[in-house]
Amino acid sequence: MQAEMPEVIDLSKESPATLDMYGIGGANPDADSLGRRCLLTRRLVERRVRFVQVIAGGWDSHDYIEKAHGARLRAIDKPIAGLLSDLKRTGLLNETLVVWSGEFGRSPDNRVRGGGKVWGRDHNAKAMATWLAGGGVNAGQIVGATDEVGGQAIEVVHPLKNFHVTLLHLLGLDDDRLRYFHTGREKQLSQTGGELIRELLA
Repeated sequence: MQAEMPEVIDLSKESPATLDMYGIGGANPDADSLGRRCLLTRRLVERRVRFVQVIAGGWDSHDYIEKAHGARLRAIDKPIAGLLSDLKRTGLLNETLVVWSGEFGRSPDNRVRGGGKVWGRDHNAKAMATWLAGGGVNAGQIVGATDEVGGQAIEVVHPLKNFHVTLLHLLGLDDDRLRYFHTGREKQLSQTGGELIRELLA
């Protein structure tokens, strides 16, 4: 890594058009920061790095959601679109699985919790948005839906373990065979097995 990484992280040879595509050097410093990480992601994938995680923080907003999340959206739209476009341009998107997700959704209401105080919108484990692109994914579709206020999933509802099993499948791994012995028993990511979400597969 000491020999390879200096060249990998040197973005100076990228064209101005590529830098602009990722939002690097623009007026939005948050987009610039994420854009650099997304461009570095493409450069790592080109060099056959098998797993890359990019984190865009600042989403844990309970109040003023439109203002707080609106600022985050303006920071991530261009860098992520740039990464997807660049992976497609280079032909890498066909063999690269891109997963964009958070930990959970937000409740649709400002709930009163903790002794009567209003803490804003709560964490919501019953509904959240995730998108996938690239390797093995059935592109250009929406799978599932929530109720009209986004409170809970009502169409194509799956437990989280099914999502894990599907991601492993897209990566060429079988959840039932990917086990390890720990604290006296065999363990696997899904814990007890799961089902593929067929609607996600190409």
